Amino acid sequence: MLSVPTLFVVFTINFLALGLVWFYVMRSYPSFTAARFWAAAALIASVGAALSLFRGVTHPLVPILIGSGLFIFAGCLAAMGIQRLYERPVMWRGAALLTVLTLLGLGIFSIWRDNMAARILIYSIAQSIPLVTVLPLLFARKDGPQRPGARMTGYIAIFCVAIYWARPVAGAFNIGGNVSLVEFNGFQAGLLVLLVFASMAWNFGFLLLAIDRLRTEVADLALSDDLTGAANRRQLQIRLDEECARSSRTREPFALLMIDIDGFKAINDSQGHGAGDECLRLLTRAVQARLRSGDLLVRMGGDEFCVVLPSTTLREGAMMARRVLEACRTQWTPFAGAPIAITASIGVAQWRGEIGRQPERLIAEADQALYAAKHGGKDRHALYEAAAEAEPLRKSA
Repeated sequence: MLSVPTLFVVFTINFLALGLVWFYVMRSYPSFTAARFWAAAALIASVGAALSLFRGVTHPLVPILIGSGLFIFAGCLAAMGIQRLYERPVMWRGAALLTVLTLLGLGIFSIWRDNMAARILIYSIAQSIPLVTVLPLLFARKDGPQRPGARMTGYIAIFCVAIYWARPVAGAFNIGGNVSLVEFNGFQAGLLVLLVFASMAWNFGFLLLAIDRLRTEVADLALSDDLTGAANRRQLQIRLDEECARSSRTREPFALLMIDIDGFKAINDSQGHGAGDECLRLLTRAVQARLRSGDLLVRMGGDEFCVVLPSTTLREGAMMARRVLEACRTQWTPFAGAPIAITASIGVAQWRGEIGRQPERLIAEADQALYAAKHGGKDRHALYEAAAEAEPLRKSA
């Protein structure tokens, strides 16, 4: 049977190694704040395990209580790292309260009433609480369905909780024999060995969480415009393919706005590209302020933007175009001492059955309407109406 000192030597070395790894990650990637929590959790746990080695040297209650408190707080820090990774508020007060209450419970059943089974139960509950609190984050699907690292970390957390609860159950039914402050029976020692394995797997899960986050950030960069934060052409193609497929099934239309800043080249030539960039950001803010939650703003390139409006008719698209024009007219910003005001021209087109799953046709029609708005005097919108293709497109202020 493994001795208690051997078990805690393994714990100490394991957590120390993990802490050093996360400390290196923390120093190498300062913006990855979750690594700070995971490094602190592992290093504090290693100190707690090292203190537990002294249970056979001094009075066992001192290292047991201090070591247990450090283990509980380390578990809270690990969970807080996951919360920080998903940009949730961390539970500093909850961690402190859980640690204090756990120490109080352990003290009661160690000093005033010696009850090993109660101590194991209290400790197991305290260690399980941080793990259970992060399970909704790890198994949530609102951040996207492809999160294998989060799911695996969630399964590891469930495995850890199962081990923690196996300990008080075994103690209550005296499985494996008695347990003392200094020595564990074979069954309890085996569970602690499983916890060593689970702690390593748990930290490996943190690494997978970081990979999940990195993959999400790379995907976001690949689908967004660096200057304005709007979607890019790649995301537009994906979205139009989805909308065309949906409309082909349901026959429900959607609209597309093609937007172009009036006089953009003159702004660039007279005031420089910095002023032009500010105009692009200004237009982005103006348009996004008028869009609905399911609409998509895309920067096509240069000063050309488009907006995908799901479940929207041509007339509703025209109403949205008017709101966007009004928003643009109120936008201005001082640049290099001179005010910059922007206006835009907008072409509006609607998906129809004959377009089917060919989004390029819809883009071409919206472009035609934009061309008509430009030649109609700018600062206005024009509609593409399929029934009047042989006639001039309708233009509106």
